[in-house]
Amino acid sequence: MKTPSAPAVRFDPILLCAVLALVSLGLVMVYSASAILAQDKLGDSLYFLKRQLMAAGMGVVAMAVAMKVGWRRLARLAWPLLIVTLVLLVAVLIPGIGTTAGGARRWIRFPGFGLQPAEVAKFAWVVYLSYSLAKKREKVATFSVGFLPHLILCGVLVLLCMRQPDFGSSVLLVFLLFVLLFAAGTKLSYLVGSVLLALPLAYVAIASSPYRMKRVLAFLDPWAHRHDVGYQVAESLMSIGSGGLTGLGLGDGRQKLFFLPEAHTDFIFAIIGEELGLIGVTLLVALYAVVIWRGIRIALASPEPFGTYLGLGITSIVAFQAAVNMCVAMGLLPTKGLTLPFVSYGGTSLLVLMGAAGVLLSLSTASQGASRPARAGAEMREVTA
Repeated sequence: MKTPSAPAVRFDPILLCAVLALVSLGLVMVYSASAILAQDKLGDSLYFLKRQLMAAGMGVVAMAVAMKVGWRRLARLAWPLLIVTLVLLVAVLIPGIGTTAGGARRWIRFPGFGLQPAEVAKFAWVVYLSYSLAKKREKVATFSVGFLPHLILCGVLVLLCMRQPDFGSSVLLVFLLFVLLFAAGTKLSYLVGSVLLALPLAYVAIASSPYRMKRVLAFLDPWAHRHDVGYQVAESLMSIGSGGLTGLGLGDGRQKLFFLPEAHTDFIFAIIGEELGLIGVTLLVALYAVVIWRGIRIALASPEPFGTYLGLGITSIVAFQAAVNMCVAMGLLPTKGLTLPFVSYGGTSLLVLMGAAGVLLSLSTASQGASRPARAGAEMREVTA
């Protein structure tokens, strides 16, 4: 008698739908938050939407390519990706190559689009760490092989990001290092010790920078600095608070009328809260929860350590950025400048994140393929017992 053929392995449909739902919501909210600003400053209310649509289209292609190529081939690209990232992070600091906006030099402009190297660095760092930790998994617990080299390399990346300056991306790179080192089995004493040693450096980095100190003051008491350093946070809180349960209605928000700066980028969560209310915010948080749940599930089911670390790293990028962005908009953290994943305006961020989501979807196929024989074996043992 013929053995029934196993069902075809497919990409995780729940993860795919959640990502596409976030991207779709982002397109709608980018237009709603930016149309009036774009019309006033650029004479085209669709300016930001068209650019975001272009990035989303490229992101769909990147996602499809990543799903087709597969996650295993990324191991061979770990070093090339890291080297290219280092070159880009250095290039953006060179006058004439890097472009300054908002007091930071974070973009390299090309005809028709701008590239933000720090966004590429997040993904490249996850790929490299996953490859390196998987390769050294028997020596990860050692200080000289498993911990120190990764810490030094992370320090180089952080130093280049801080030169832009980009404090938010720097913190994320360190966070990814600690998450993956912990997952790989690095001694907890190394992680705790390095945090204690880094605290004075973090204090100096904040205290020596007037604009970072202003952000801390705005965080501690935005209403006391309502008309200066706390203006943005205060406006964001007013925006979210005015939304109530159901919101003022899509397109009917008031804070985007030149009251809330960066309404379509760093503070788009505030506009979502204002126009879609608690219901819209709950839906947004639920979509992120689904992405994180499926991402962790896929990572833990991976048949290889490289896949596990890769899945955890990509999921951690989404989780960290979403949590920080929403907390900043609600005044729970100092302003960091991290985008809301898949939602905020920003071509490089959207393109990289959608490509990373494609890698995670590719990994979901391997995870299903690995888990099916185990289930089949367990069923066979139950039958023969």
